[in-house]
Amino acid sequence: MRFSTIRPVYLLILTITLALLAGCAATNTNLPPEVPAMHSLSEIQDEHVAQSPDPWVGFNRSVYKFNYNLDKYLLLPITGGYEFITPTIVQTGVSNVFNNLVDVRNLTNSMFQLQGMESLTTFGRFVTNSTIGIAGIFDVATELGMPVHNEDFGQTLGYWGVEAGPYLVLPVFGPSSVRDAGGILVDSAIRYGIAYGINIYEKMDNEFAIKSGITTLESVDKRHQEKFRYYGSAYPFEYEMLRFLSGKYRELQIMK
Repeated sequence: MRFSTIRPVYLLILTITLALLAGCAATNTNLPPEVPAMHSLSEIQDEHVAQSPDPWVGFNRSVYKFNYNLDKYLLLPITGGYEFITPTIVQTGVSNVFNNLVDVRNLTNSMFQLQGMESLTTFGRFVTNSTIGIAGIFDVATELGMPVHNEDFGQTLGYWGVEAGPYLVLPVFGPSSVRDAGGILVDSAIRYGIAYGINIYEKMDNEFAIKSGITTLESVDKRHQEKFRYYGSAYPFEYEMLRFLSGKYRELQIMK
């Protein structure tokens, strides 16, 4: 979820969950009387609250609404314009370039987690796409059987036993936790430290304008790749459901 932490799988899981809940509601009366429910709704709610405390619910709901308005009135219109005027093949190439850069984050965190084979695969992906794929424009590595291993410092902290802490909705990034918010800061610091160390724009004219343009394009591309839409589920308790699913999804990422 973050824009990067609100992943497309959240919406997919949410849709499937709602479908299952609807099916259960429709067929529950046909269950044989000797098959009791394994857990009551209150037990599930209690488990959810215990695993994902939300002590800052007022703040989180306000930020959630802010993100919705930002998305609706700024980010989605800009992204829609980008998708309208940019050929699909160019959109794919732009996404591939930025995804290739994300593999640097994936590599560092795979190494932090002592994931040897995963680190080698990610390193191979980055080298292959940066060379044969022409700076990442073409995702050659995936075609050669080197899958993406998405890793971030929040997962690294979880791998080493750091608890997620209270639920936290971040401006722009979306559903997160105290642990993952710290992870975002570390990943950002590492990225910009590397970028500063190998500043390829240093000798160029209008360096600031070029950097600003690339940063803007990256932000637009992130929203372009993200299929999640606030309140797109039409579920009346979307805030609670997304809070639950995002927490579970992070657990699965760490447990892999």
